[in-house]
Amino acid sequence: MEKVTVSVDPGICGMKCQVVATQKARRVAAIKIVGSDCELINKLGASLPEVDFTDIFKPHTKNLIFKCTEEAHCHLCCPVPIAIIKASEVALGLALPQDVMINFD
Repeated sequence: MEKVTVSVDPGICGMKCQVVATQKARRVAAIKIVGSDCELINKLGASLPEVDFTDIFKPHTKNLIFKCTEEAHCHLCCPVPIAIIKASEVALGLALPQDVMINFD
């Protein structure tokens, strides 16, 4: 797959956005976060212009996506970093597109 757009509704903060992952090379996805009013998410997007195949599978403590998320001071349970991983997986042909949900009963 070449380009993937994921819409993120993070919940109570109400700062929705879209994560766009585009296959840039065989193992690299370009990342763009659009439409966010969150200063921290915009900072994350600026610090993470691309994701390498290996970044998707590294553990949290060594993962570039989560390191950039921490440096941007994003909230611990913000779903945008996970959306970046999911969109990158699909853009690189490593997964099929499938919605992910967390619902309170």
